[in-house]
Amino acid sequence: MNDKKRKGTDRIVRIVVISDTHGNISNFERAIFQQPKADLFIHLGDHESDVDDIRLYLRGRNILSVSGNCDFGSQLPDVGETVVSGKRIFYTHGHRYHVKFGIDGVINEARRREADIVLFGHTHIPVATYEKGLYIMNPGSLGHPRGGSPTYGIIDITNAGVVLNIVEVES
Repeated sequence: MNDKKRKGTDRIVRIVVISDTHGNISNFERAIFQQPKADLFIHLGDHESDVDDIRLYLRGRNILSVSGNCDFGSQLPDVGETVVSGKRIFYTHGHRYHVKFGIDGVINEARRREADIVLFGHTHIPVATYEKGLYIMNPGSLGHPRGGSPTYGIIDITNAGVVLNIVEVES
């Protein structure tokens, strides 16, 4: 197959996953500007108003979000599901699944929903792994990281598969 044909079939869909911004709009903005070609942004809760503020920068871009344990009075759902390039993504903040005490609950729910990818936040600790057919990601925190720099996640979906990455915010 020549290179021109290959390029046409190897489209990468990039998803930026953000969680626990807790009012740190500057890190949120940096993460967005670091990923100008992202196709989708998913915010996993804890400071819903940050998403409202950041929508100004994302005009015409797709952003999904769920509520977190600090989003008091939120009208957003606790969980969400979407399909991107044939991959079912289950996303939640994680507090309802008690992820600070282990991730079995959120993994079991993702499997029950037949998800290919599960996304959660709440712990402020980044995770990007693969377990028995399920891609698992916690992007860490842009607002109050635990044990390191502010981070977010990137998911690249190609014809060849799924790649998860944790990225530090550049200052």
